[in-house]
Amino acid sequence: MIIGAVLVAVLLAFAIVKYLPLNFRWIPSIILLVIAVFLGFKIYGGIMEPIQFNKEKVKKYSPVVENLKMIRDGEIKFYEKYGSYTNNKELLIAFIEQAKLAITETRTIVEKENRGGGIIVDVERRVTDTIGYEPVLKYFEGRDYKNMFKVPGVEGIEFELEVAKVEKVQGLIVPTFMAKTSKTAILAGMNESLVKQELEAIETDQIKGEYVSVGSLDEVTTGGNWPPSYDKPSEKKQQ
Repeated sequence: MIIGAVLVAVLLAFAIVKYLPLNFRWIPSIILLVIAVFLGFKIYGGIMEPIQFNKEKVKKYSPVVENLKMIRDGEIKFYEKYGSYTNNKELLIAFIEQAKLAITETRTIVEKENRGGGIIVDVERRVTDTIGYEPVLKYFEGRDYKNMFKVPGVEGIEFELEVAKVEKVQGLIVPTFMAKTSKTAILAGMNESLVKQELEAIETDQIKGEYVSVGSLDEVTTGGNWPPSYDKPSEKKQQ
């Protein structure tokens, strides 16, 4: 549109110089001024739209990331108790509400060990004792964990939750989990061209790929695919 307007302006200027009498040249001058103002607004809009898009997407992503953090924290506590993850959403919520984790204390003791032949040596051993229990709910105070599987800002959509196992090293099988949701639904109604670019993001300061996710089914990790800026507790991300 901008290129077309420039071409029209050039053609109009050529016609003025070659064909239009002097006493009528004020009319195209006004037309050219209007075109210049129009082009100015279009250029300004073209510059500002990606900036506004970036601000708006951060506002949309922030509560999504917070819910994924809750899911991750729930899965980690579940793993601490059972040694595995779960893809049962109702079970994980009930676990947060009802389960308790053991509080342990590790200490070193010295024992006498008979090596035979009258040889007795002192041997240090580490002993772990359970000294109490704490509710998992303690770690979710003030957090809306009951709705953590709902994707904020997207009506009727929940996070996908999957579990798997990977071979970390030869012979060692480790459980994994992944929770994710598509960026497309979160950014619905925004500039389609900019949304398409967002789905292909690979920069370190962006949420990479087509999904907002935490964990992985192929790697042993509980990290999310968002940049560190989303982990700053003091940052409200209202910009």
